[in-house]
Amino acid sequence: MLVALFVLAVIDLVVGVSNDAVNFLNSAIGSKAVSMKTIMIVASAGIAFGAIFSSGMMEVARKGIFNPDQFYFQEIMIVFIAVMITDILLLDLFNSLGMPTSTTVSIVFELLGSAVAIASIKVFEKGDGFQEVLNYINTTKAFEIIRGIFVSVIVAFSVGAIIQYISRLIFTFDYEKKLKTVGGLFGGIAITAISYFILFKGLKGVSFITEDTLNWVNNNTMLLLLVSFVVWTLVSYLLQNVMKINILVVIIVIGTFGLAMAFAGNDLVNFIGVPLAAFNSFQIWVREGMPSDLTMGALAQKVPANTYMLFLAGVIMVITLWFSKKARAVVETGVNLARQNDGAERFEPNYLSRMVVRGTVNLSKGIGYVIPNSISKKIDARFAEPKKKPAKDEEAPAFDLVRAAVNLVVASILISIGTLLKLPLSTTYVTFMVAMGSSLADRAWGRESAVYRVAGVFNVIGGWFVTALVAFVAASLFATIIYFGEMIAIVAMLIIAGLLLFRSYVAHKRSEKEKEANRKFDRADLITINEIINESSDNISSVISKVNRLYTGVIDNLGLQELGNLKKNKKALNKLEEEVDGLKSDVFYFIKSLDDTSVEASKFYILILDYLQDMVQSIGFITKNSYSHVNNNHKNLKFNQIRDLKSIDKELQVLFDEISVSFGKEEFNDVSTIILKHKQLQDHVAVLIQKQIDRIRTTETSPKNTKLYFSLLLETKDLIGATINLLEMFKEFHDDYRKIVR
Repeated sequence: MLVALFVLAVIDLVVGVSNDAVNFLNSAIGSKAVSMKTIMIVASAGIAFGAIFSSGMMEVARKGIFNPDQFYFQEIMIVFIAVMITDILLLDLFNSLGMPTSTTVSIVFELLGSAVAIASIKVFEKGDGFQEVLNYINTTKAFEIIRGIFVSVIVAFSVGAIIQYISRLIFTFDYEKKLKTVGGLFGGIAITAISYFILFKGLKGVSFITEDTLNWVNNNTMLLLLVSFVVWTLVSYLLQNVMKINILVVIIVIGTFGLAMAFAGNDLVNFIGVPLAAFNSFQIWVREGMPSDLTMGALAQKVPANTYMLFLAGVIMVITLWFSKKARAVVETGVNLARQNDGAERFEPNYLSRMVVRGTVNLSKGIGYVIPNSISKKIDARFAEPKKKPAKDEEAPAFDLVRAAVNLVVASILISIGTLLKLPLSTTYVTFMVAMGSSLADRAWGRESAVYRVAGVFNVIGGWFVTALVAFVAASLFATIIYFGEMIAIVAMLIIAGLLLFRSYVAHKRSEKEKEANRKFDRADLITINEIINESSDNISSVISKVNRLYTGVIDNLGLQELGNLKKNKKALNKLEEEVDGLKSDVFYFIKSLDDTSVEASKFYILILDYLQDMVQSIGFITKNSYSHVNNNHKNLKFNQIRDLKSIDKELQVLFDEISVSFGKEEFNDVSTIILKHKQLQDHVAVLIQKQIDRIRTTETSPKNTKLYFSLLLETKDLIGATINLLEMFKEFHDDYRKIVR
């Protein structure tokens, strides 16, 4: 069990860092203050130092949630291994979804759940009342930790919003001018704050710092602060005004280091605290002669952490940071929700987000009546963004350096305070809510995006509550299974966990390949007619190829009544709809970026997308109606009907393949022939519609089959019609362009 726990600890470090990388990479990556390589080097150094600073937090896993003196050695080992298995599976699930969750909340509720499960079994076997379970749980500390976590959400959001609002009033979005005068002072305050909370106070957690050194630091705190402020203010002034180095970039680099350090110092307990507690339990058990009835009260004593193990954990975390693709997927979610500019939104609006936005708009109007117009205009002027050419998210920073600096400084300070108080505050909660608060204060959530961003925040916060519930229930269940199943249960669960992790890895790798295959070059770069034609041909080839596969799959699965495969067809349809919708979302940037000689091509590009949308809508009706028919257990289509649909499908396959190949290779000489064949195919569909009318008059007895069959034929007719219109328009535009070129 001990060996398994340390193997699980290594895996937990990997999945944990993948989820929590968003905490310290978000601001630096979103602002693009420095290169990605520099960000990773700085964050790696912060993690390495933070791992050494984390020893003071390890007591939470040993005695923070339960009373170890109430558990025997065997029982406490069951608690620990159930926690680790649950933690790995839960965090990997959220990583695969690209959603940041709290490793602190997960470990706290896993410890609570598994301890409650074992305590309940013990109480039941003794015949005591269920209220005796409370004697096994450190309720005071547990509630203190839980309360601290949830209070941190409110505090982080509020402080982030207030500090960002004040900072923006001072600097405005045209902050370069203000940096010359107040940049040095801002740098001095920011870097001094980070230095104080991360370094001076953080010394208390370092295992090799002597008591005399700590006493000297405590006795000279004010002097150190004053000296630090003066030194950093002078350094900031020199960097900004003499060496012409943007002090905000320096703050972001130091803040990234500090936040990575605070993350490792605060969150390392979430990954290796339980295995280290298990190792301490094992040492105590061996020292006492390995008795079967040894209670683990000795765990409540302070035990110095093994510096070599902390360092090794830091190395694993750094390696994961550099190579984990799931970490980057989670970071993208945080950056997307906090970005200043518009673009494609990841989350769909819901009732709650609409209600909150509507209420906020009305509240803002009410405040507008109270505040004098002169003051309102001055405030609005401070928040006015300079006019600039719209750019895609991949080109421009998600937010500017001022907001990135505020995010890092505020989050670092709040997390460090929690670490000093030995409260395992959720770094995810703090950093995410600081970023959301600063986004709100910075007016990043405008009328165009607010309902989507708020929905995203609610989704993430909802995921945190799900984390707590699932962690508690799953850890309770696993602990109970292991208690009764013993070693067989442990081996079985480890094997299942391994298979699930491997399945998750394969699924995520497949998903990343699909994203890469679907990723188009930036529509904002399409500035010439030739580039527009080439991009449009690629879009046509891609969409028609997918429509072709989808149509064939639906007809085949409908004939075989394969409900499961029809459900997969619906998922493929959703991806296709998202792809075309994404293309349409980029139209604004595309039109803005065109040169003066290519503006007329914008209408062509828009109409191409419109015809592609029509095709997707037709295949969507076909897919959804077929799924609904089979899902409702209606009678299968007659053999003759399936045969006729397959004949259409085979002809469509040939023609769609020709289109896909021609447009994929950007060879358009055969377009006229393809158009003619499509018109003949449309006549074929009309013949099948008449045949079904004749069947109704003679042999057809099922109104549901008739409804489905007619809808399939009519939507197929519309699909072919949209394809013909697209090809005709493309050919006309392409021919006109070739004449101009000649």
